[in-house]
Amino acid sequence: MYEQSLILDDRKSRPSEYKVRNELVAEKQDWQYALSARVLQLSVSDLNKAFRNFFDNAQTDWGKPKFKSKKAPRQGFKTDRARIVNGKLLLDRPHESRHKEWNAISFKGAKSLEGDLKVVSVYRENGRYYASLPFEVDIRKKEKTGRCDAVDVNVGHLNHAGGAVSTMPKRLEMLYKRIRHYQKVLARKQTVNGKTAVRSRNYAKTRAKLQRDYARAANIQHDLMQKFTTELVSRNDAVVIEDLNVKKMQMSHVASKGMHRSMFGYFRQVLAYKCEWYGRRLVIADKFYPSTQRCSKCGHIKQKDERITLEGNSKHKTRHDEYICYECGAVMDRDENAVMNLLALA
Repeated sequence: MYEQSLILDDRKSRPSEYKVRNELVAEKQDWQYALSARVLQLSVSDLNKAFRNFFDNAQTDWGKPKFKSKKAPRQGFKTDRARIVNGKLLLDRPHESRHKEWNAISFKGAKSLEGDLKVVSVYRENGRYYASLPFEVDIRKKEKTGRCDAVDVNVGHLNHAGGAVSTMPKRLEMLYKRIRHYQKVLARKQTVNGKTAVRSRNYAKTRAKLQRDYARAANIQHDLMQKFTTELVSRNDAVVIEDLNVKKMQMSHVASKGMHRSMFGYFRQVLAYKCEWYGRRLVIADKFYPSTQRCSKCGHIKQKDERITLEGNSKHKTRHDEYICYECGAVMDRDENAVMNLLALA
């Protein structure tokens, strides 16, 4: 439809959400009547939003929408007509389904849910079914505490004024070891058997185990970040973090995998919306702010061959995790010094 409008140079024939929805409804297949009508309508709505973002010059990083594969590990649909009835989730019933065949889904904690239920996402991943229930609620601003904190992000841990939080606990390290093992097994099968390897049952079993451990690792990381950011906004009126260019840092390949697993971008994203929710102030330090090179005691900034690198300092034979000021003689931990420098911006 879009290519045709370009060839004919006719703007009136260009696709819109209304035109695409009507055409897809008119060409419905038999199997689609077994689904709720809102599944197709919401998919077209999402497609419209994706193309609007793609053509928006202000969003340069937004790629062109692509078709989703039937073999994708995550399959699902959305509906805006789901309800909570007697502590159970009731999805909207397709016209072809009978009332006796359409039952509500019971789950724990339904009675504690408050607010207006919005668009529900139901999906299958790693052989399990999930339902995401977003509620619109009124968020209460937290009381003032009179305290501030700063977070220095590092590979494997996050340092702040109250201590350090490990982003790579032992449970997560064990999962990544298993993930690496399963990846080697799958790669070996593909090398030996070629394209026929993906058809074997053992290959499918190993891939299912790999996807399961990936999901477990993601759950652990997200839970850790959610709890830590909630603690920060609950205890402090202002939080200072660095404005890191994560994409550029990952391109160096020096610690790209460790940085990806430390979830720098996700940490900033979650902290930003929680600060906005609860009326906290989020201070973003400038990219060129020398939090690592500056002495938090006297303010001296290391230059040229005195700078601290990932290997330390070759001139003065110092380690990468220690800060020694050559002006006032202060000796500190590098991460603690960076936190104090960031805290000065609060």
